[in-house]
Parts: sequence; C-alpha cells; structure tokens
Amino acid sequence: MGKSLEGVLVKKAHVRQRWSEEEISHLAKCSDPVTGPEYFIRNFFYIQHPTRGQMLFEPFEFQTRLLYSYHHYRFNVNMMPRQTGKTTTAAGYLLWYAMFIPDSTILIAAHKYTGAQEIMQRIRYAYELCPDFLRAGVTSYNKGSVEFDNGSRIVSATTTGNTGRGMSISLLYCDEFAFVPPNIATEFWTSISPTLATGGKAIITSTPNSDEDQFAIIWTEANKQFDEYGNENDVGINGFHPFKAHWSEHPERDEEWANQERSRIGEERFRREHECEFIIFDETLINSITLSEMKGVEPIMKMGQTRWYDRIKKDKTYLISLDPSLGTGGDYAAIEVFELPGMAQVAEWQHNNTPVQQQVRILKEICKYISEQAEQVAGSPKIYYSVENNTLGEAALVAINELGEENIQGLFLSEPIRKGHVRKFRKGFNTTHNSKIAACSKLKQLIETNTIKINSKVLISQLKAFIARGTTFAAKSGESDDLVMSLLLSVRMLGVLSDWDPSVYDLLRHGEEIVMPMPILMS
Repeated sequence: MGKSLEGVLVKKAHVRQRWSEEEISHLAKCSDPVTGPEYFIRNFFYIQHPTRGQMLFEPFEFQTRLLYSYHHYRFNVNMMPRQTGKTTTAAGYLLWYAMFIPDSTILIAAHKYTGAQEIMQRIRYAYELCPDFLRAGVTSYNKGSVEFDNGSRIVSATTTGNTGRGMSISLLYCDEFAFVPPNIATEFWTSISPTLATGGKAIITSTPNSDEDQFAIIWTEANKQFDEYGNENDVGINGFHPFKAHWSEHPERDEEWANQERSRIGEERFRREHECEFIIFDETLINSITLSEMKGVEPIMKMGQTRWYDRIKKDKTYLISLDPSLGTGGDYAAIEVFELPGMAQVAEWQHNNTPVQQQVRILKEICKYISEQAEQVAGSPKIYYSVENNTLGEAALVAINELGEENIQGLFLSEPIRKGHVRKFRKGFNTTHNSKIAACSKLKQLIETNTIKINSKVLISQLKAFIARGTTFAAKSGESDDLVMSLLLSVRMLGVLSDWDPSVYDLLRHGEEIVMPMPILMS
C-alpha cells in the first residue's frame, strides 16, 4: 500500500516551478549525458555516514572510476572488496538515472530482502535531501518502490528465479550476486536476460564467493577479452565490462588496517572479502601470487594468425611445439615458439578451424621464417620442432611424412621410449599421465623461478585456469588449455635437449627446490 505523501519530504508530481539562472545551470550540468552522473553525485547526493552522520558524498578515485564504468558500458560486472562504498555509489547512480532518464524502469535485485530495502533506503534518503528544483516529482513512494512523474520507477526485490520476469527493464542492478544460492542465481539470470534484449543496461556487483557460481561465470567470461588474433577488448566475450578494485585503493586503509583485519577474520576470509579472490578447493599449478605478477605484452607483429613477441636472432636456438587438434571448431590446435638459451617466448599460434594438414604447413612456415631470419648454416640446426603423437597426433605425423620431413627447416625432435632394456624411438612425444605430471612439475619450477619468460596474455590467462583436477592438471570447466599443453610439450623437448646441451641442462636444474602442489582425487 502506498505511503501518504503528506508530511514526507518529497516533491509533488506535476507541479509548475520557476528556476533561477543558477538552478538552470545546475540542472543542465546534471542532465549532461556524459558528465551528468558525476556532477549530480558530487554536488547533490547526500549520504548517512555511520559515524559522521549526514554528509555530501565525496567519491574516492576508485569510486569515480566505478561510476564511469556504470555509465559508459551497457553491461557491467564489478568485483569489489567489502565496505568500499560500491552500494552507495550505485544508489547515487540509480537515483540520477531515474530522475534524468525519463520512462526508465530500474530493478534492484539483492540476495536478501534486507539488502534490497537497504539500497532503497539510501535512495530515498538522498532523494529527500535533493533541492526541489532538481528532483523529479513523485507519484508513488513506498519502501520497496518509487515512481516519478517523468515516467521512471525504481523497484527493489529479493533475487528469486522469477524476479523481473515479464518486466521491460531499462537498468538492472544486482547486489552481492555471488551470494545468491547457485540454483536460484542461474534460474534468475536465465529468466532476466531476455528482458534486457530491448537495450537495457545491467550492473552486477559482488565480493567473490565460489568460482563455480553464476557471478564467477559472468566475471570469467567478462575477462576473456581476447579475440582469435590475440587482440584485447574493453568487454569480454559475454559483452560485460569487468571492474575490480583493491582494498588498498581506499584512502583510509593501509597495511596496519590489513594486518588487524587478517588477525580478526583470518587469512582465508581476508583474501576473499578484501583481496577479492575466489577461495575454493581448486588449486592452480602455478602459485597464485606468481600468476598475479605475470604480465603479458602486445605482439610486435602478426603473420596471419601467428603472434610474434620478439624478433629472430642469429645466435639463438629455437623450440617449436605443435599440439594438434581435429580442426572442426571444437578444441584448439596450438603452436608455441621459444628461444634458447633463456627460454623466452617468441611466438604462438592457435586456431580451432584449421585441419591437421594445414596445422603442419603453418609449423613449416614458422620454421622457414626463423631459418631465413637467422640465416641458418647448413648442417648446424638452430631449430628443433616436434608434435604430440597421441590420437590426433598420428594424423600430424602422417601429414609431416606426406609433406616430407626434409622440407621442414630444423630437426624433428622425438622422445626416446624405453621398454625394458630396449630403447626405441618413435617420432614426436607421447603424452601419458606420468609424463604430463613430470612436465607440469618442471613447468612450475621454470615459471616460479623466473627461468622462463612468457609474453602472451592469452597463455597467462590459460595458466590462471590450469588447475588440479583429480590426479592430473587441466583447464577448469569451460576453459581452454591448448596453449598450456603446447608449452608443456616445449618443456619436454627441453628435457631431451638437456642430454647433450649443457646450457639446457643447467636451465632445467635451476630452482629444483620448488615443491609441486599435488592433485587431489575427488570422489
């Protein structure tokens, strides 16, 4: 039932009004489609501070960036630490949107009823303190909804599977979405997505919870910002723009505060609530701190779909590894190129619609290019290449044989196979459970001791999703690990080369004290 407007600090609907020149100036600045939200919040948005009482909201630098993200991207997903003002910033933006974008329907969905009411209370509080010349008139004023005479309305609700169904939403705001029960969150998102198809905006904010919930899925896809050529975009493959803040960006928080908070709530909760980490039982192969410090670079050039990160040098040796695929649009084939000594990534290629025969031709062209650039001397190979020979690798071996091994610049490196006391050879590298685990262990050692230099942002992204699964390591569900598998093949090639190259032997032995995380068998 609607609350009576008598005695309430609201502006009546459809009231004629006169404005001074100063008021018209403020109104014009608040109405600006680009800078209006920030101007309104800095000058007219009042909040109720828990210790300082009523005060004009003065956004911190990271809150200003958050506000920019809200306004300039259609779909937003924001991962924010606790108590950093994300809800307050959102309340200011939602109030501005309702008053200055006529005929808007704004839906606030919170994981709890009290959460939805808290957001509405902040909006109502700020509205009641706005000057009359600025605010829209009210036609309905309830605890759970507000309707304005410009045709806009704000509605708050608890997130359920049917929340928002049938509504034509202009702006959806989901608060603490990671804490909505997974089955409800999935059903809600399936139900609500079609309502945004007419051009509506969506803002999803939360601290992280599980890395398997709907929020984590949206966040992960928003951070997949690379196309098939390795170009980086502002939005992810799902159209969402990701925004993340760190607790240290809050000017009132420092290391002393962090240490006190850690001792109060524990390291695990601190990392989740303030460091915004998805704390679960899954364990990445590479130490999470090391992964957070790894930064890729943009390619210096592209040849077709091959990304080059450095120029070829005459005095270097090059490793080229091909992890083949069927090439029918499913799994990706991948090629990695590394330079020795130093084990620095030089180039990479990946594609999922290239047939095996063409994958081998691309390998050949990369070898040819390196040979030409390095002015290779006959009889003194500077190039070693190989392929995985499991399943689809057999097709790659056939393609190499048909093409002619002698027509590929460099030496085809193969792993010796020991059966009893007999040492046999088979072209390429056969991947078994044991050989994969051994290669993973060596890769971990090389990366965590900074022995290997990875330049590709896409490869680093895949390493962040390469986790312990059962008794082995693989990509998380829905992720890819093709580049990682090609990298593991390069590591195994190093092992073979170390038998006769002292510099490679020393490279592999560097930092062997690294302890490998053990995969966990899940029942």
